[in-house]
Amino acid sequence: MVNLILKDVLIQKKLILFYIATIILYLFIDVSLVMIGFLYSMAFITMSFSYDEKDNANILLNSLPYTRKEIVSSKYIGSLVHTLLIISITYIGNFFLNGKEVLFLWKDILLIIGLVTVALSFILPICYKFKTQSLMIGVGTLFGIYMVAIKFFTPSLKETLKKPIQKFMTLQETQMYFVAILTIIILYVGSWLVSIRIYTRKVF
Repeated sequence: MVNLILKDVLIQKKLILFYIATIILYLFIDVSLVMIGFLYSMAFITMSFSYDEKDNANILLNSLPYTRKEIVSSKYIGSLVHTLLIISITYIGNFFLNGKEVLFLWKDILLIIGLVTVALSFILPICYKFKTQSLMIGVGTLFGIYMVAIKFFTPSLKETLKKPIQKFMTLQETQMYFVAILTIIILYVGSWLVSIRIYTRKVF
């Protein structure tokens, strides 16, 4: 399974340099670290799916001594590893470029991991059921609807969405953190099981 996780890194070895260069650019113009961590983690993970589809890697993977459960599990475990990799690049880069006194803000890191796992809980089963291209079309359509809704119907929607995130950043109660983390874990594991079920029924 470790080899499957490494495979997703190696197939993007040229893109990793692009990721680092653009992350540094965004750090220079002071873009939110949470935003950078979330977007680049999602880009890295969805791109690995795109490469698998492009090169028909699933046919090759199923000819190797891996069970389909292991192939799906490698994506879910690998997604967390890749997210931590992107977070490390972002925060270390921010430390050296901007000289922040605090290298790691655990609330920011938890928020990035939480946002990524919640998003992947919905995205990964879709990727296993359909093509990644369909996912991109769906996300693009939803983003267009979101922008139109903000401009013409609910100008305060953007501020409304910010409130739950800002509230999370100011949380103090341990119980609320515990409930949030437990909810995310249940959602992620549930998505994991659904993806295994979908993938084991696919015909390549």
